[in-house]
Amino acid sequence: MGRAFQNRKESMLKTSIAKAKVYSRAGREIYVCAKAGGPDPETNAMLKGLIDRAKRDQVPTSVIDRAIEKATGGGGEDYAAAYYEGYGPGGTMVIVECLTDNPTRTFNEVRHTWGKGKGKMGNAGSVSHMFDHCGILRFAGKTEDEVLESLLEADVDVTNVEDEDSMITVFVPNTEYHKAKTALAESFGALDFDVDEIQFLAQNPVQLTEQEDIDAFTKFLEMIEELDDVQKVFHSAEL
Repeated sequence: MGRAFQNRKESMLKTSIAKAKVYSRAGREIYVCAKAGGPDPETNAMLKGLIDRAKRDQVPTSVIDRAIEKATGGGGEDYAAAYYEGYGPGGTMVIVECLTDNPTRTFNEVRHTWGKGKGKMGNAGSVSHMFDHCGILRFAGKTEDEVLESLLEADVDVTNVEDEDSMITVFVPNTEYHKAKTALAESFGALDFDVDEIQFLAQNPVQLTEQEDIDAFTKFLEMIEELDDVQKVFHSAEL
């Protein structure tokens, strides 16, 4: 019984830590967005998207409200976006997105962890040209033709529209993300998005088949994602 209890306690602790990281990252993104574009989600489309995503990730309303209140209070941390890129185990390509109030600290932490994880950090542009920076919107309840017609009528530069298992996925250049979302809202009203993000998608995914490479890459990813300033990690690995 003692060992079983200890296992449950450790599992609960890991879950609690994971939730705390999700809450912290969501709160930081919302704070930065509200500070830059205003605290009203009705006039700040990016903020509205972040709030919707946070709610899907079960981030408490108190965390969201606190981040917005902090942004409207003046002062506070001055976060800036930072991107780092390079190679992970097994020849994978990796982009790390951070929000930091101390770029020197963040750079050193990411570089140290990258090396520790058996990867090689590169210079800006070393692998990002092998990714597409795109907005992704995924939802149900509409047909591919309806969605494509709506976007084209709004003069949205559409990369692709996919219909799979009754779920529509729209891919657009990252610069067209807000325009696409506005066009969909005007055509169909409120949509329940399963995915609503801007991501880096690898043009040539790397299939990891050797268990040694899979284990090394998984460990590398865990170490990078544990860093406080890391918001998202994009990679080319297919496990």
